[in-house]
Amino acid sequence: MLQLKKYTTLALCLIGFSAFAQNSAPLFDGKTLKGWKQLVGKATYTASNGMIIGTSVKDSPNSYLVTEKEYGDFVLEFDVKIDGGDNNSGVQTRSHIDPLGDGGNGKVYGRQVEIDPSERAWSGGIYDEGRRLWLYPLSLHPEAKTLFKRDAFNHYKVECIGRETKTWLNGKAVAYIIDTLDQSGFIGLQVHGIGNNLNLEGKKVYFKNINIRTQNLKPTSFENGIFQVNYTPNTLSAYEKANGYKLLFDGQSSKGWKGAYKKGFPEKGWLVENGTMSVQPSDGGESTNGGDIVTEDQFAAFDLSFDFRLTEGANSGVKYFVTLSERNKGSAIGLEFQVLDDDKHPDAKLGKNGNRTLSSLYDLIRGKKDGNNTRKVGQWNTGRVVVYPDNRVEHYLNGIKTLEYMRGSEAFRALVAGSKYKDWKGFGEADKGHILLQDHGNRVSFRSIKIKPVSR
Repeated sequence: MLQLKKYTTLALCLIGFSAFAQNSAPLFDGKTLKGWKQLVGKATYTASNGMIIGTSVKDSPNSYLVTEKEYGDFVLEFDVKIDGGDNNSGVQTRSHIDPLGDGGNGKVYGRQVEIDPSERAWSGGIYDEGRRLWLYPLSLHPEAKTLFKRDAFNHYKVECIGRETKTWLNGKAVAYIIDTLDQSGFIGLQVHGIGNNLNLEGKKVYFKNINIRTQNLKPTSFENGIFQVNYTPNTLSAYEKANGYKLLFDGQSSKGWKGAYKKGFPEKGWLVENGTMSVQPSDGGESTNGGDIVTEDQFAAFDLSFDFRLTEGANSGVKYFVTLSERNKGSAIGLEFQVLDDDKHPDAKLGKNGNRTLSSLYDLIRGKKDGNNTRKVGQWNTGRVVVYPDNRVEHYLNGIKTLEYMRGSEAFRALVAGSKYKDWKGFGEADKGHILLQDHGNRVSFRSIKIKPVSR
């Protein structure tokens, strides 16, 4: 029976591959670079032995070999191998060129499917080249980090239909995003810049079996339980609904929210308009205008995500496990995902070891950040807090995990004892609590606030 099942599965796979091949067209003829052109960079691209081979050169920016034709909806499949574990590459989808970008040298921008043989192992993730940086790092789907095979050919499938982009690596689902930008553009093969690193000079990336299908497309089902990034404001996709998410802000009203220590929503200090819920500026103090707002519902283990947009020098926060039992003055007490302009607000330099900076567990644990997960003030950022039933907690900023801790552990209680929360008995250890958006007297906007219960 097991033998029969194995052959049946193999047959189905071959039938699926055959169906794709019959309805697809090659983007590469196996012999020449006809239909392709190079944009930006000095890396070399050659056609040899049925492969497109890109070779890195020193002192060159990222290089791209792109299709002369642009594509809208498509399913793209290709095989790729890359030299070593320190190199990097990617495939651009629905991308573009700004001829005046990068000081007049030209800049390619658009969604890129990552090829990453490094220890980070984010192959199959989605990066927004030349624009928003990471859209889907594999910190959002760590189980997929084992799929890429070093020094061997790997099979990629990329599906772009409507606003959705999905990726598969060696037959397994990896990344799923819904985006509002770029409904068409070119496809490009990247050779990553290496600066003056002589160890990477001459390293190669090999592409073969590059095929595309543009007709009779039907979305492929995606395995449930994988985090989806949805950039459509204040909406839940069918996939998110099927995975248990609900909106905490409908984009139009204050329904589901009330003032902390109040019966209703604040009469001043908060503005709901244009799909956002915004703290209005006052004197920069805690809860001195409209005050904090909290969800009417309380939550235990959960996966919470939210978009926020800072103004220059602004301070706010998203708190969780807020019980409202303290009846304190100022901002209500709770664990806080810090929302802050680190460059312009003085709080970033207070506390200990940066534990009051953006994405930190405020006054307790610093949120680790780099150039890959921070966006400029005035742009939308995405925060995420995941609380597991075993009391493990994770903070994310723009998809990248910045910290992890265990509520109620000895290490956690030691941090609390040395913080501004030391006088609050059992701080942060409630079984459930409200979600809170903080009024710190500066204009900060929120949208796309969504949550689901976590049961594992």
